[in-house]
Amino acid sequence: MLDTTAINQRMTRFDGHEAVWLFGYGSLIYKTDFPFLERRPAQLRGWERRFWQGSHDHRGTPDAPGRVATLVPREHALCAGMAYRITPATFAPLDHREKNGYLRLATTLTLDDGREVEGVVYIATADNAAFLGPASDQAIARQIAAARGPSGPNRDYLLQLAHALRELGADDPHVFALERALRELPLHAPA
Repeated sequence: MLDTTAINQRMTRFDGHEAVWLFGYGSLIYKTDFPFLERRPAQLRGWERRFWQGSHDHRGTPDAPGRVATLVPREHALCAGMAYRITPATFAPLDHREKNGYLRLATTLTLDDGREVEGVVYIATADNAAFLGPASDQAIARQIAAARGPSGPNRDYLLQLAHALRELGADDPHVFALERALRELPLHAPA
């Protein structure tokens, strides 16, 4: 596992800012265990959400990694998520939370009121050590069903994200297909 904390702490682009917009597209949509000044739906252009990142530290273990969301570039794609206006001090706990291969990248995001703002997004790119890459929906669902880590079952991550996206009114064919595949597994059907 590559710990990206030190790399992310070298990003000084927003150090002098009073506040910065952070774009969340995975657990950051629904698990806000960090302070924020404002929260609002937002979109990121040119990226799509994929369960292609391994989770060795939260939703899996080094021996049995889970799968969590990252973003991959795709022309004309639009990724729905949640934007948080945070102080630069909030990056310290976020860097720790996102340390398993995610890098802080500057980006432009569109808030729900149509404003485009400069901000930050954590993305685990294909060249990080925990990147698992594409697989069939069924294979990803089986891996998610079997994985569990210190933050709980990987299954909960997927189901909570699907629920949060529905609450946002967002259509994400990849996430919803994985949710269906997970629910179709014999031992993991909803109670």
